[in-house]
Amino acid sequence: MLRKLSLAVAVSCASNAMAWAAEAPLSTKTDLVSVYQEAVDNNADLAAARAQYGAQKEVVPQARAGLLPNLSGGAEVADVRTSIDQPSAIANRSAHSYQATLAQPLFRADRWFQYQAAKDVNEQAALQLSATEQNLILQTAESYFNVLRSQDNLASTKAEEAAFKRQLDQSNERFDVGLSDKTDVLQSQASYDTARANRIVAQRQVDDAFEALITLTNRQYNSIQGIVHTLPILPPAPNDAKSWVDTAARQNLNLLASNYAVSSAEQTLKQRKAGHLPTLDAVAKYEKGDNDALGFANPNSFGAPYGGNVEQSTLGLQLSIPIYSGGLTSSQVRQSYAQLDQSEQQRESLRRQVVENTRNLHRAVNTDVEQVQARRQSIISNQSAVEATEIGYQVGTRNIVDVLDAQRQLYTSVRNYNNTRYDYILDNLRLKQAAGTLNPGDLQDLRRYLKADYNPDKDFLPPDLASAAEAQLKARP
Repeated sequence: MLRKLSLAVAVSCASNAMAWAAEAPLSTKTDLVSVYQEAVDNNADLAAARAQYGAQKEVVPQARAGLLPNLSGGAEVADVRTSIDQPSAIANRSAHSYQATLAQPLFRADRWFQYQAAKDVNEQAALQLSATEQNLILQTAESYFNVLRSQDNLASTKAEEAAFKRQLDQSNERFDVGLSDKTDVLQSQASYDTARANRIVAQRQVDDAFEALITLTNRQYNSIQGIVHTLPILPPAPNDAKSWVDTAARQNLNLLASNYAVSSAEQTLKQRKAGHLPTLDAVAKYEKGDNDALGFANPNSFGAPYGGNVEQSTLGLQLSIPIYSGGLTSSQVRQSYAQLDQSEQQRESLRRQVVENTRNLHRAVNTDVEQVQARRQSIISNQSAVEATEIGYQVGTRNIVDVLDAQRQLYTSVRNYNNTRYDYILDNLRLKQAAGTLNPGDLQDLRRYLKADYNPDKDFLPPDLASAAEAQLKARP
């Protein structure tokens, strides 16, 4: 009887596989690493993050400019009209001048702390970009394995539909020869119709999954390589939650970025406080022009030549002491205190979240390890149950509802098994991301277990399940 079920599934899978292979030639199959490279080159979110970092890093030279010399030049051309009461006279002259000013800050505490804050902002932006790049690794894996998950789900749904169709045909044959009543036919028809509807939904989910992959990479894919069932299902190493949490506290990129956000807020607070301090600049100034333009006192009488060209050089120190600015500086200090408190609380919230996620993901991976084996055994047991129920139906100890329920549970266990396999892969990557250790090499490691000729319609199940189910069935008394 085991051969009957396996043959029905195999025939259905073979016909579907032929159509699938015609649509997706082997040469067009893309692997995980290739998809990731396409995402790195074409992902719009990553390009936007890089552009954002390019803009944010400019705060450093902008802040540093406030500590460096400032050189400015200018020129002035004007008409000067001079009127004198005694003796009464009016003179009109054309005035012009040129000047250059060099200022070098000597003591600008506010600008110094602004520069330090800018450097922290730059480090924060760099880490945020790295976090975005790291997240792209996980996004690629999620999109890639969601395609495989949906393909395997479609394959199992098609196999389920084929099994129910076979059961419907058998019910009609039995009804025609008087071995069963109309109820069996109706029950089989209902199960087949439901399976057919589920297959239509599953096909749409495959298309949706491919669409998400296209959005990620801006590239069209016909098919991708699948993961083999021999992928090692192992606990995380080290299998100790505390070790992973400690690593996350040291290396989680978002958490490291939040440290620089706090440091930047501290430097900004110092900058605002420095608004109460005096400033000192060295100023050198050179001016050249006629006397009217520069406004020097004319030693000659009004009737004499009013003046010629004048040159003047000035070198000195300029001290500015803030006394009162309407409460602006004090308000900015209070604002900076609040912003510092905000950044510290956000960092603490993120730290707690990272710790929670790391512990949860560590448990999830260990649970996935146990579930994969349990789900695999569940398929074997359900396949044996289907065979036993069909035998009981043939001899009259089971009814058609029992057979249909057994078949439904079998394919549910198949989908649960494949879902758990992909959950294990993705939870592993998520755990590494939480710990800050996720890198492209992790995708290279998975690439070794990809199958270039993967066919979902025949590879969605481990190849040894049929023999295992047969052995289990024979072993029972």
